[in-house]
Amino acid sequence: MKHPIIFDTDPGVDDAQAIAIALRHPELELLGLTTTYGNVDVEVATRNALLLAQLAGRDDVPVAQGAASPLVKTRFPPPAHIHGTNGLGDIVLPEVQGTADPRSAAQFIVDTVNARPGEVTLVAVGPLGNLAAALQLDPTLIERVKQVVIMGGSIREGGNVTPVAEANMFNDPHAASRVLTAGWPLTLVGLDVTHRCVLTPAHMARVDASQGELERVLAGSYAFYRDFYQSFLGIDGCCPHDSCALAWLLKPELFTTARGHLTVITDGDAEGQTILAPEGRAFIATRWSRTPPVDVCLGVNGNAVSDWIADALS
Repeated sequence: MKHPIIFDTDPGVDDAQAIAIALRHPELELLGLTTTYGNVDVEVATRNALLLAQLAGRDDVPVAQGAASPLVKTRFPPPAHIHGTNGLGDIVLPEVQGTADPRSAAQFIVDTVNARPGEVTLVAVGPLGNLAAALQLDPTLIERVKQVVIMGGSIREGGNVTPVAEANMFNDPHAASRVLTAGWPLTLVGLDVTHRCVLTPAHMARVDASQGELERVLAGSYAFYRDFYQSFLGIDGCCPHDSCALAWLLKPELFTTARGHLTVITDGDAEGQTILAPEGRAFIATRWSRTPPVDVCLGVNGNAVSDWIADALS
């Protein structure tokens, strides 16, 4: 059985790896790519999404451009030291042949979900402005989407851009708060599990051995990303954050989840922090449990997930 998905993304090296899986995996029906600012400016994100679809021979996959900035806060510059100025490790890239869908990302999400009610999974791996805008256009989406899988947040692990906040949540905490508490079926795949997964040079050597144009881009951009992780976490490889969201969708038995109520801090020193109140547990105030319950990944078989990602890319 195939999973029809919309993949919301800000490519980004690890996004590119996940997009490659989404474009090719036999169990996924990729209905479209929607782009947002985050790892790069939104125009660069759109170019990269179009290019990756082109290199995979999937010009049939629409790409819709979306959010260029956060809902409320001042935008920080893209992290060129992590993904490169072009988002793909500053390697030389081919020219893009295709053009973006004329609809906004939010409108594309609304139209696609409403055309196939109860079927479509939204997989979002960047800041969540596009999903927040789609909810603004059509609040009934929460009743028509099959499920929502978000790569972002951190419950126990701490943050990667602040001591407490993961990058996607920090980049647009107001959008994150709207999306994570909307009341639709939602699973959060955050740093608690993605930091347990490592795509090693041996994994990527298998990908590079395929010698296709898409594989060349994945392998070339990986080298830049790997250098960052060697200095940042002291590991020889990279954390394939965004591919972990697809791994959870297709191999949920490799993860352990907890159910509870999420709160996203939108202001102050803790902006972007995600707080989980376990379902059924009483606290000193009821405000921690006022949001609809969701599932959060807290454990993972990291080696098995990393091997699955390498297999999917190869």
